[in-house]
Amino acid sequence: MFYKIQIISKHIKLNNESFTTLTLFNFGSNWYWPFKEMAFAKNNFSKIEGLEFNKVMGTGGGSGFSLKPDFSTYAILCVWKNKDSSESFFNNHKKFNQYIEKSISTRHLELKAVKSNGYWSGYQPFKHQEIKHFESNNPVAIITRATLNWNRLISFWRSVPLASKAIEKAKGVIYYKGIGEWPFFQQATISIWENFNFVNEFAYKQKEHTEIVKKTRKNNWYKEDLFSRFTVISNTINKFKIE
Repeated sequence: MFYKIQIISKHIKLNNESFTTLTLFNFGSNWYWPFKEMAFAKNNFSKIEGLEFNKVMGTGGGSGFSLKPDFSTYAILCVWKNKDSSESFFNNHKKFNQYIEKSISTRHLELKAVKSNGYWSGYQPFKHQEIKHFESNNPVAIITRATLNWNRLISFWRSVPLASKAIEKAKGVIYYKGIGEWPFFQQATISIWENFNFVNEFAYKQKEHTEIVKKTRKNNWYKEDLFSRFTVISNTINKFKIE
């Protein structure tokens, strides 16, 4: 069985400029293969022409924000110098296409940063691709990422259920998932929203989210953190087979 759902923005055209992709792979019961591949991820996706920044990540179980990992789902984040570089990679890179072949479904996002604050492994990977003009009714993606302070781990994870409750109750959210490089202390999230109005309503009016923000500042949870908003250029879901 195969089906494909694709949503493409009519308002943004990628020219010879930087943009971001995020691909989520669901491997179903074939979880051991991607788990094993994580040990080689850095070498598998290094020294690629036009690839400016890259992370291969696992994901959280349950609602997506959880101490319990989701061993069936993995994510590959890439920042590209231009569209040509990305197309060459996706069409020809053997390891990436092996991920596709072994998965039962994928979600592939093309994103353009609107606003990005903070650092990821000492870099600001999305800052240089920010655009000022975009369609406010276009779908939006939010990526957050943090390295936790070791002495704040317990305090942080005690508050995770509150964060999960907040996103579950949010209006206008299409998809959300916890992602991260290392369990417990390097955490990230991806969420997709119908438009910026829903994002702003969640950020400034949602009670649980406001409490989380206050706790973050008060408890000094993060050693390093990043918050980035993107306009969604395309959101493609492929279902290859059913187990």
